[in-house]
Amino acid sequence: MALIIEGKASIEVNPAKVVSKKMEVFYNPLMELNRSVSVLLLNSIGKKGMQIALPLAGTGVRGIRFLKELDKGIIKSVCMNDYSKKAVSSIKKNLKLNKISSKVKVSMNDANLFLLNSKGFDYIDIDPFGSPNPFLDSSAKRLSRNSILAVTATDTSSLAGSHIKACIRKYWAMPLRTAIMHEIGLRILIRKCQLIAAQYDKALVPVYSYSSDHYLRVYMECRKGKSHVDSVLKMHGFHENAGPLWLGSLWNTKIAEAVFGLNKEQKYAKFLKTISEESPIDSVGFYHLPSLASRHGNMPRIGQLISELKSRGFKAARTHFMENSIRSNVPYEGLIEITEKLKFKA
Repeated sequence: MALIIEGKASIEVNPAKVVSKKMEVFYNPLMELNRSVSVLLLNSIGKKGMQIALPLAGTGVRGIRFLKELDKGIIKSVCMNDYSKKAVSSIKKNLKLNKISSKVKVSMNDANLFLLNSKGFDYIDIDPFGSPNPFLDSSAKRLSRNSILAVTATDTSSLAGSHIKACIRKYWAMPLRTAIMHEIGLRILIRKCQLIAAQYDKALVPVYSYSSDHYLRVYMECRKGKSHVDSVLKMHGFHENAGPLWLGSLWNTKIAEAVFGLNKEQKYAKFLKTISEESPIDSVGFYHLPSLASRHGNMPRIGQLISELKSRGFKAARTHFMENSIRSNVPYEGLIEITEKLKFKA
């Protein structure tokens, strides 16, 4: 066993050279950012008395971090569940290691049965190995009014267009295999979640989303009522040849700025700052400058281009989805015209 410190949590895990579904107790160190953002997001929202559900709790590290790092009053209870007997044993040992005995419940059950046997939650976190599809229906049924559903998808090969038929089967949409593929995949995932919840007159509205390494992640607020659902469904459509997908915003700007502002970890600062700066820009997709250069010749420096766009009244910022790319509300033709003028100035 190895002792790992993550955030304010101390956990004991069996070290594994390769993270896989076959691990007896699932812990993925590459998901530390995922867990850190969930802490930042709940602190930025600041809702009090939350009942939190972790149906796939693994080692219990996310739940322990919630119990130790969320602001006072936010948590009413954290319910940690896992189907694995060894995982449940690990959760209990790690709770004891962290001297946590209150506001926590531990159960051993199928994730869907765990959710369906409950009366509902203010926050449900679906963080599986692979697709979240098997857990979306039960999660949607148990979302309380104004609750948050957090969803991770690690099957990016289908959502990002490497396996088109798999994406169509699992997410009912056509992906895109271009520079913007991860954003498109995220929007396809969001629509799938929204369709499942819509059956129960629940509208899921994204408040924070991102792509990192091998996974996609989205946090959605649940708004109950047919009118809210109708408004969400109107925002489904196509982008280029991809879709149907979510065409609305990926972020609540106030939350995105608060997540960045609350962060104390230098290793996440650049990533979270980029998201906060691109969050106010209402656009689907972004401009990948190397792709533009292959068609139109050399591009200006990215900082110079962003400054020029802003000086002309457009919104513009770097995007976290890909290096050397900008998110902007400038039309394509307008962008090319501006880049040509900047070349001439140079």
